[in-house]
Amino acid sequence: HLRDSREIGVFLHPEVPLDRARALAGEIAQRADVDEVLVTTPEDGLAQFRQMDELATALDALDGNPLPAVLTVVPVADATDGGAAVAAAMQVLPEAEIVQHDAVWRERLDRWLAFGERVVIVVGLLLGLGTLLVVGNTVRLDIAARAEEIGVLQLLGATDRFVRRPFLYLGAWYGLGAGLLTLAILAGAGLALRPTLAALATSYGSAFALEGPGAAGAATVLVVAVALGWVGARLASGHHLRLHRPVEL
Repeated sequence: HLRDSREIGVFLHPEVPLDRARALAGEIAQRADVDEVLVTTPEDGLAQFRQMDELATALDALDGNPLPAVLTVVPVADATDGGAAVAAAMQVLPEAEIVQHDAVWRERLDRWLAFGERVVIVVGLLLGLGTLLVVGNTVRLDIAARAEEIGVLQLLGATDRFVRRPFLYLGAWYGLGAGLLTLAILAGAGLALRPTLAALATSYGSAFALEGPGAAGAATVLVVAVALGWVGARLASGHHLRLHRPVEL
């Protein structure tokens, strides 16, 4: 799951006192379409810049602190316009000198995320179908290897349910293995993509987080995989039992 930051940076005029900046942050936070407002004082901003080795020497040469107070406005997560209305309201504030809101690339990112979600759904359906076919074919081979044993059991009066039961368990185990393999692949892909995603986030001056399926999502994957394995085994065993009825002499 990719989580994008919708933060809006409001750089105030240098002459705006810190008390007014904090009061303004409180006023903005009362908006219904704003989730949170953070205040970065000039001292905090200067300390952050000093952590950059390439800027530390240049900052030491300055007589004072030229940085203004900055308000970080976080729109609500379900904002349909991506926070554009909030950004427009910040533009007209007399205390605001610069409002930074990369709405264009955020809109493009949202579209790519929607496309990615569709791709994930399609790939998930294809993987589910593949699991069903692979498990069904594997169970079919196991049944073929034990065809004589099954025939003897049927002649002795064994019901289809009795004959089918061990293969259903086998299919469920196959499905569980497929689910665990899927989770391992997802974890490996997440580890491989995390550095690249962090570099991309840094280039846009924002913060992204690549989240895994979580405990509930992992449990859902395993349950679905076991169910698909069981269904595949059910279809394969049922097909064999219908075609190979014992002939009574």
